[in-house]
Amino acid sequence: MSEGRNGRAFRRIGDEQAGYGEGEMKMSLQVELEQQRNVLIVRLRGELDHHTADIVRFKMEDAILRGRCDHVVLSLKDLQFMDSSGLGVILGRYKLIKGRGGKMVVCDTQPSVKRLFELSGLFKILSFYDSERSAVAGLEVVS
Repeated sequence: MSEGRNGRAFRRIGDEQAGYGEGEMKMSLQVELEQQRNVLIVRLRGELDHHTADIVRFKMEDAILRGRCDHVVLSLKDLQFMDSSGLGVILGRYKLIKGRGGKMVVCDTQPSVKRLFELSGLFKILSFYDSERSAVAGLEVVS
């Protein structure tokens, strides 16, 4: 157990980086997973696209299915870009956590990523918060 950004105890589940293959642009995605009580916090940094979507899908599913998490906070503060593959990963993990009786919320979205959520209609099924702290607090009220 360690102490998190807000002074709470947490268990770090893992950090993973995904990148492009040889000869392609060197943009990557960093996935950081942290569990606070029954909430899985997923922090994404970089670009979530068809090159990096599988690692996010795998890491989130593994943490949800193996862990004791009821809810997911998707923190996108440092996510610079997302395409339809990223939306698909998020929608799939939303269905997984909802099927287990939990909630998924999103926080700290960049304007371009927020616009993609608006255009896709995901704003209608996901709750959005300004900060990670308010997202976790909102889920604790639900639990």
